[in-house]
Amino acid sequence: MTTPLLHLIPAAAWRDCLAAGVIAPSVAEFVHLSTADQVALPAGRLFGGRPDLLVLALDPDRIGVPVRFEPGLPTDPPDMRFPHAYGPVPTSAVLAVLPYRPRADGGYDAPVLPVLDAGGRQAAFEPSFLRRAATHEIPVTGGMAVRTDTVPASRRHNRLLIDGETDAATVAADAARALGGLPYREIRLLGGHLEATAAALGEGDWRVRPLIGMTAPAGGSRDRVEVVDVDALRPVLDAGWRRRLPEAPDAEIAQLTDRLLVEERVVDLRCLAVRESGVVVASAVLRIDGATADIDAVETLPEHRGRAHAHTLLAGARALAAEAGCDLVVLSADADGRPRHWYTRRGFVEVNRFWNVSRY
Repeated sequence: MTTPLLHLIPAAAWRDCLAAGVIAPSVAEFVHLSTADQVALPAGRLFGGRPDLLVLALDPDRIGVPVRFEPGLPTDPPDMRFPHAYGPVPTSAVLAVLPYRPRADGGYDAPVLPVLDAGGRQAAFEPSFLRRAATHEIPVTGGMAVRTDTVPASRRHNRLLIDGETDAATVAADAARALGGLPYREIRLLGGHLEATAAALGEGDWRVRPLIGMTAPAGGSRDRVEVVDVDALRPVLDAGWRRRLPEAPDAEIAQLTDRLLVEERVVDLRCLAVRESGVVVASAVLRIDGATADIDAVETLPEHRGRAHAHTLLAGARALAAEAGCDLVVLSADADGRPRHWYTRRGFVEVNRFWNVSRY
């Protein structure tokens, strides 16, 4: 891929673009784009201080309409030319959706872009939508804490997200500060460079769960897979959470399914179902965010296992991702668990290592 081009957009407007399938020209006849070293200028000028701004990283080869480098405002440096896309840009050109936060003075620094290969896209996906879904963020050493007040029982939505350098003592102190008031501490350490930090936490009273990120091409068969709403999946999802958390109050179990309602406000979230005799017996969740789709929560009721429902859901999710213009499907799995090998047999490959670290 050539050097990505960037587009600035508020989070709510990006969700509308996902629904439409395109980023449409606004007041001008073009979609305003920038290079990485330009983007801070229009960000400060148009969106100064906004806490909900996103940078979309686009593959120029997928934009599909003419792109011309043209002057911005007369007050811009005379040698600065901005890329303008003349026509609707498909959301499938977006390889990564990156939260872009202002400085204290309301201005912006040049964004740090991930490598936009399969591994970079997988690593960027979950932190991005969790930050957009969060009620608020708290900066911590090496990353960010997210708090989502509507679903406090969801550890996924109330945790530290760390991809920069830090040590075990600092992580523990940041978790106590940022997650105070919750009955748990949950941390996601993203990247192999944090292996020593995870190991040091594990030597204390933290539970360390090694994970891997996996990817596969989109495309497949959608046989028997329906797209339904969250309530249609609730019996299967609630039953799965009840098996894993037998002592949890009913209100907390409900929140662990309700968190999908929070997520669907920021990504194109699709609930997938397989039925037997009209009853949903297996389910999965597909999140579509530009050219990347994430599959999660593949679940079959115990009495209906052994009938290839999970395989059907996985194939259907990959087919739906391709129909939406995605080229890549991502997921995470326990590094030592059986599902990892199940996904490997179905064409998924390991691209990342990371750790969930928790304490209750």
